[in-house]
Amino acid sequence: MKRSREKAASELFAALYPRLAGWCRRLVDDDGTAHEIASEAFTRLWARWTTVEEPRGFLYVTAANLVRDHWRKLERERRALHRVTSEAAVRPHSEQADPSVRMLVQSLPERLRVPILLHYYADMPIREVSALTGRKEGTVKADLHAARELLRVHLRRSLDHTP
Repeated sequence: MKRSREKAASELFAALYPRLAGWCRRLVDDDGTAHEIASEAFTRLWARWTTVEEPRGFLYVTAANLVRDHWRKLERERRALHRVTSEAAVRPHSEQADPSVRMLVQSLPERLRVPILLHYYADMPIREVSALTGRKEGTVKADLHAARELLRVHLRRSLDHTP
């Protein structure tokens, strides 16, 4: 029994790790961090191996949450650095931060962010996103639409303020 469990986990790891790590790499823009996140997602899956019905979905949702935590950490560090540099030097005018889609996606509410990450970044069809999130396909489509609209408004606003 234990041998077959280990074999199944090993086969799942071989089949899914490269794609999961690559997906994380696109989100965090760092190989080391991407591999840490993907590995942590597998570690958490292994800890719950007997209770997880859909391992692939569990991995991607867990990785999405870990990416979100990483983005939050980066934002805290960015703010701290900004405070330190602002106190050290007085700037003649405030600088507009160059908006990145990643940061905008990070700012979305979780109900909109998770479907965006799964559908657009993990290339999952709406049917699969629906199954993984426990939402109806129509709800997932509506959430994706709402998220795209929010992103469009934020991007337009930030482009209108660019010199």
